[in-house]
Amino acid sequence: MQIPFFQKIPQGQRFLLAGCGGGYDIITAIPLYFYLKSLGKEVVLANLSFTDLANSNCEMVLPDCYLIDGKAKNLAYFPEKLLRDWLKQQNEQPMIYAFRNSVGVQPLRQIYQYLKKQHCIDTLVLADGGTDSLMFGDELGVATIVEDSLSILASAKAGFNRAYLMAVGFGVEKFHGLDHYPCLQNIATLTKKGAYLGAFSLTPDMAEGQKYLDFLAYEKQNAQRNSIVNHSIANAMCGEFGDYHSLAQTKGSEQFINPFMPLYWHFELQAIAQEIVFADKVEHSQTLQAFYDEYEIYRLKNRRRKGLRELPI
Repeated sequence: MQIPFFQKIPQGQRFLLAGCGGGYDIITAIPLYFYLKSLGKEVVLANLSFTDLANSNCEMVLPDCYLIDGKAKNLAYFPEKLLRDWLKQQNEQPMIYAFRNSVGVQPLRQIYQYLKKQHCIDTLVLADGGTDSLMFGDELGVATIVEDSLSILASAKAGFNRAYLMAVGFGVEKFHGLDHYPCLQNIATLTKKGAYLGAFSLTPDMAEGQKYLDFLAYEKQNAQRNSIVNHSIANAMCGEFGDYHSLAQTKGSEQFINPFMPLYWHFELQAIAQEIVFADKVEHSQTLQAFYDEYEIYRLKNRRRKGLRELPI
């Protein structure tokens, strides 16, 4: 048996894997990267970045879009460089791009269109560490929906032949205020539309799972700020449970590490974009601030779905 996502993947030849919400989201694409390479596919990587790219010493190939290469500085927070350096140790040297997180829908769409044309990309996969990319905007607790919805709306109309979204880390964003009841409701809605492409759980004995864990061991030793989301997923992969802390950053908070976290959920990207309730309001945004302002106005003027509910399980 094979989930629909992996039945569709062989149709593509040249892939763009991009971090949906930015930061360390691109790291969740490591397993898919190595799986695609094993199939002989060409893969380009990209990420919405929270790094000071203007001072990174990297080449700006397009306004707000930088190529992460060997000249990149060792900045305090630079997930894209960490990924590049680790991949080089694995004898992998893909093209990696980073986008400034100050862009709105229109300039980000132009960047996606540029990468599509530059590398003849036929398939896009957005990767989200967490599940706020599955929020439609009318929920009470939406966590950090702004960057995720920005990437979804910008890329969904960028002209890719095939476009998907994968999300991993269900439950990890409770500390960001994500309401998981409507998150599951949204997955049900996408399922009814035929846009849910199945799920699988990443395990340490998969070759791709081992690569993911290897990177996080490298990141833990070499990064000044570690990824709470990715380390939570890794802890769950290794059988940890409950209030477990592998990072000093989480000490003093209550964790709920659990077996749902390593589940990768896959969807048709267009279907998610069509459900985002404030899409029309932000469509013409040129900056992230303009996007955020329109999003906030929409949230102030419109009612939420039913309030926070505990999962009845």
